[in-house]
Amino acid sequence: MSLLSSIAGPRDLDALSTAELQELADEVRAFLIENVSRTGGHLGPNLGVVELTIALHRVFDSPNDPFIFDTGHQSYVHKLLTGRQDFTNLRSRGGLAGYPQRAESPHDVVESSHASSSLSWADGVSRALTRTGRKDRHVVAVVGDGSLTGGMTWEALNNISDDNDRNLVIVVNDNGRSYAPTIGGMARYLNRVRTADTYRNLHRGSDTLFRKLGPAARAVYRGVRGGTHGFLSRFTNNAALYSNLDIKYLGPVDGHDLPTLIETLELAKEYGAPVIVHAITEKGRGYQPALDDEADAFHAVGKIDPLTGKTVGGSGGAPAWTDVFADELVSVGESRDDVIAMTAAMLRPTGLLPFAQRFPDRVYDVGIAEQHAVASAAGLAFGGLHPVVAIYATFMNRAFDQVLMDVALHRAGVTFVLDRAGVTGPDGPSHHGIWDLAMLQLVPHIRIAVPRDAERLREELQEAVAVDDAPTVIRFPKGGVSPELPALERLDDGVDVLVRSDAHDVLIVGIGPMAHTAVDVAARLRDQGIGATVVDPRWVVPVQRSIVELAASHRLVITIEDGIRVGGIGTRVRQVLREAGVDTAVDELGVPDEFIDHASREQILEDSGLTPAKIAQDVVAQVLGTRIPVARGAATSEIPTIGSFARSEEKQR
Repeated sequence: MSLLSSIAGPRDLDALSTAELQELADEVRAFLIENVSRTGGHLGPNLGVVELTIALHRVFDSPNDPFIFDTGHQSYVHKLLTGRQDFTNLRSRGGLAGYPQRAESPHDVVESSHASSSLSWADGVSRALTRTGRKDRHVVAVVGDGSLTGGMTWEALNNISDDNDRNLVIVVNDNGRSYAPTIGGMARYLNRVRTADTYRNLHRGSDTLFRKLGPAARAVYRGVRGGTHGFLSRFTNNAALYSNLDIKYLGPVDGHDLPTLIETLELAKEYGAPVIVHAITEKGRGYQPALDDEADAFHAVGKIDPLTGKTVGGSGGAPAWTDVFADELVSVGESRDDVIAMTAAMLRPTGLLPFAQRFPDRVYDVGIAEQHAVASAAGLAFGGLHPVVAIYATFMNRAFDQVLMDVALHRAGVTFVLDRAGVTGPDGPSHHGIWDLAMLQLVPHIRIAVPRDAERLREELQEAVAVDDAPTVIRFPKGGVSPELPALERLDDGVDVLVRSDAHDVLIVGIGPMAHTAVDVAARLRDQGIGATVVDPRWVVPVQRSIVELAASHRLVITIEDGIRVGGIGTRVRQVLREAGVDTAVDELGVPDEFIDHASREQILEDSGLTPAKIAQDVVAQVLGTRIPVARGAATSEIPTIGSFARSEEKQR
């Protein structure tokens, strides 16, 4: 029986010797490599926190002592040590989530995995425990060094340092990386500490000496450990980092040395006030293919060969949306020297690496600081440049105020490119990009484009950077680009007509990649004797005049998008039609306004009723007058009224 299989919960670690704990760490690494290679997931970050997580669970008592991970992609080891060792369907429906999830275990506290929020959570939880008389409990926040580039972290530290009467341990997991190597002045400072010969030599020398002197000296070493850390941190000038914060600092410590970690964490636990433990770790530890990956140390992988680390399977040769954008941005840059690129610690994932290689002085990576990126972009636009800000759609939520008040209010020409928009699938609720269309269309003067295929992405990017008096947005999904879908005709205002019918029964507005679904629906309706016109607006905000005119000449309008339907593009189309005096019924199709668990994109779209078969079935009923909203001219005798709904509810009571 392996050690790992004998661990049903954290307290099972108490009976293990130091040698057994190290053996357990080796087993955990082997388990992660074997299992994550089959499913895909965040491999590199978890390989780097094996010893750190074991030490945390050995010293603290989760869930009595709440653990908060920033971000949650480094929680796989935590899951293993808290009784969740079936990784068969990791990140698939019915299997473990790729991030902490309360429904899985009481050991999981914070489900959101947007970076830099953990210390605010820890501040609130620790204050609550103290205020309600539970001072025997500790709050443990594990924050990656990349998250220190986010402003929320420092806002939280400022407040934590103002109230020292609580048990709060902040563990900085410092591996020099977020997705890729961490950037910025803070990163340069920590890197100097991490690589300082003075620290490494003093630490190794003192540690080796005390180990050689036996158990008694080990007890002395533990007793002076805090003082030694303070001396070493002063020697490397690390104390300057926290000179204005009234928080105890322990470190830096080797994040792969279990005895040292346990001793340091015990000191932190006993301190009785907020403590920062600075642990230096190695992302991808113990797996050579990850260590050899200079770009992101296997931060997130698909299915790979566990021996070689090479990707298995694939998208069948279809280029990724991100790659199409990356190539076109380089073309834009070659013709426009005022175009610069910005990202928030995601140069490679958002497709900016080719641009950075071609124009190294025209790319700004601001770290995990989306709010700063957007406000800075407004300043760049004021200075005569045109910034292209590439961000995952889910992270755009964080910078809404800056889009509204810094960019739009000042009529700044900034282009936002939102990758992983819509339903993303296996990463779960915090990573679906389903809110951007509903959120951003609230912004005055904004223009939003949603390409349906690679050619539309290229042309819409060119159109976006030509706008210099308002924000523009281009959003596309995760994965392989949709097949080419040529238009029958492009109308004067840029709307593409994809399908025409002699009978003007249904106008179907397909938003971006959902245009392919719209075309499929039209074919199914044709087989039922129902005529459909399919259009792709290309620029979905503002609603184009031709959409209004086409809606007026049809009996029913259907909009299809993979964002939330509440306040989505369909809602805007309906409002514009009413303002224009067009009373054609509109059925707005999209995903529900819910937090959607991890599953495949196809499963989630099916659950949301966004399959061609389901949509066509409902449209037929609407045209026949048996389903709301009813197509104009359809029989309405069987349609329930508001009064009938009320009578039905009364009967049920």
